[in-house]
Amino acid sequence: MSAHRGGRRGRRGGHAGEHENEERWLLTYSDMITLLMALFMVLFSISSVNTSKYKELQKSLQDAFSGKILTGGKQIVNSGSDGKSPSDQASPLIAPIKPQIGQTSTNNDKSAAADNKEFARIKRQIDTYARQHGLSKQLQTVIARRGLVVRLLTDQVVFDPGQAVLKPQATPVLTGVGHALNIDKKHPIMVEGHTDNVPISGSQFPSNWELSTARASVVVRFLIHTGIDKFRLGAAGYANLYPVASNSTAIGRSKNRRVEIVLLRQDQQITPDSPGNG
Repeated sequence: MSAHRGGRRGRRGGHAGEHENEERWLLTYSDMITLLMALFMVLFSISSVNTSKYKELQKSLQDAFSGKILTGGKQIVNSGSDGKSPSDQASPLIAPIKPQIGQTSTNNDKSAAADNKEFARIKRQIDTYARQHGLSKQLQTVIARRGLVVRLLTDQVVFDPGQAVLKPQATPVLTGVGHALNIDKKHPIMVEGHTDNVPISGSQFPSNWELSTARASVVVRFLIHTGIDKFRLGAAGYANLYPVASNSTAIGRSKNRRVEIVLLRQDQQITPDSPGNG
């Protein structure tokens, strides 16, 4: 009997639990209604616009897109005024800054013209020195893309073959060149060593790379003694990479064995000009 009653109570308890679980959706529904009511209240508060603040916002946006603050703002306003999308507009939204580009180009032209004037003055002085001392064949100058190039052939004037020690007759030549270059105080100076394509044999230098770099460094040290600021100077060795003549003849190889002292432009490139460009 007791077992029977216990079974009934168990079944009754089971029915109560099932009834309780079936009513839990009411809690979820009430939570959703509460959230919706909160959302509507927020939307209502947002829709209540303060007229004075709205006018201030409108004025700020007009100033921003009128071109006073944002470049190309008028284009943005016009693109939206006719109902067309930005892709339908014939003109770009942001106008190119043409005045600045033109101004930069003008400044570069003025700088190049000033450089050429200064280079021509120094070139005349070096050419006069070369003529007076019978060095017109060994000492040449040219105003190139990089700047004023002073080309000094090393044979019989500056270095012995395969050596990086200045010859006695090189002292007056480099002194005259150094004083002429020191007329200018602002442009940097690059000293470049060049060789022919004949491999070195029986020398203290293992290759033309070391020889060309050592020669350029020796000339830099000498130019410092002539009074040129060391912070304006640089040295580089290019071996036989940039010949100015054919290496197939003795005359061509002698022209390629050279030191070039370059008074650089302010916006030039460091690497040498291609053959034929000076």
